[in-house]
Amino acid sequence: MELISIEGTPKTPTVSMNPQTGVIEIKGRSIPEISIEFYKPIVDWLEEYSKGTAAKTVVNIHLEYFNTSSSKCILDVFKKLEALKNNVIVNWYYEEDDEDMLEAGEDYESIIKVPFKMIQIVE
Repeated sequence: MELISIEGTPKTPTVSMNPQTGVIEIKGRSIPEISIEFYKPIVDWLEEYSKGTAAKTVVNIHLEYFNTSSSKCILDVFKKLEALKNNVIVNWYYEEDDEDMLEAGEDYESIIKVPFKMIQIVE
């Protein structure tokens, strides 16, 4: 399995997925023209990763903003994580005054059977 590293743009997040360490990071803004196209390699990678995962998977999500079509794709990513057989934790980062992002994390947490840790970033 290869490491995935996608450089972020003003419309897409930076993505890093390391099969050896089990650390997955998605950071930035997610408003791609075609969300399904952007997230497909991530979902495909997780499908492959699920066949032989690290002992622990830590997912760090630090999104400033994501659009509606991205929210569905992010849910697809979380569903793949839910299928992993190892110890998975999602660290959901949100800015101190960003109630919407906190609520989005809580909404995902209520849908997905993976533990979430809400981490407030104080500036």
